[in-house]
Amino acid sequence: MIIQRHDQDINTPTGTMRCTVYRPQTEGRFPCIFFYSEIFQQTSPIARSAAMMAGHGFVVIVPEVFHELNPIGTVLGYDDEGKDKGNSDKFTKTLEAHDSDTVAMISYFEQEEYCTGQFGAMGVCLGGHLAYRAALNPCIQSAFCLYATDIHSNTIPCEEDNDSFTRTKDIQGELVMVWGKQDPHVSTQGRQKVYQQLIDTDRLFTWHEFNGQHAFMRDEGDRYDPALALECYNKAVALFHSTLHKA
Repeated sequence: MIIQRHDQDINTPTGTMRCTVYRPQTEGRFPCIFFYSEIFQQTSPIARSAAMMAGHGFVVIVPEVFHELNPIGTVLGYDDEGKDKGNSDKFTKTLEAHDSDTVAMISYFEQEEYCTGQFGAMGVCLGGHLAYRAALNPCIQSAFCLYATDIHSNTIPCEEDNDSFTRTKDIQGELVMVWGKQDPHVSTQGRQKVYQQLIDTDRLFTWHEFNGQHAFMRDEGDRYDPALALECYNKAVALFHSTLHKA
């Protein structure tokens, strides 16, 4: 399916946030997926992932996750400088601010003529956590979370008892959790902690652990696993086709 792309600036309680919208060129209304990026914001690999998903009949929206902390359009490099800035931003912005971003996107895009009003979430690394976090909102019907960092460790600032791990019980939609066993950012113990929390809170979820490194979806650098990435795209498309019903 041929797609089109445009930027849309929307208002949030913490300032203007740029969202890049990928959607089918054909006329019609499609379900929306909020695609949350790594700490580097919308890099070329993130843009290609969003385009890949949009080509399967979705409106894919990539927000600038640290819009309060950077000029509009900022993309950080996959280098030490970019990593340091991105991690600084991650430990500065609160989960409550991320929550208000999600609410703002829902409020804006549910009014757009190309959106059915059905919403899912997807993300990688920090974005995997933000997709999980987005699923706390009852408007998010499903979330596909890839090697989600910081859920187990509660290291993103938030109000007391408002961390994503503690709030797991409030997730209503279906989750797919994907991990790499060779990921140093989320240890075996960390993954087991998240898994047990999902079991203890009786959430609807599917769990996948692959022999892969952190960022195995990123099609730049030496950690990219094309076969594993393709398998994950297929799983994501299947999840959203089954949970986001087209109107």
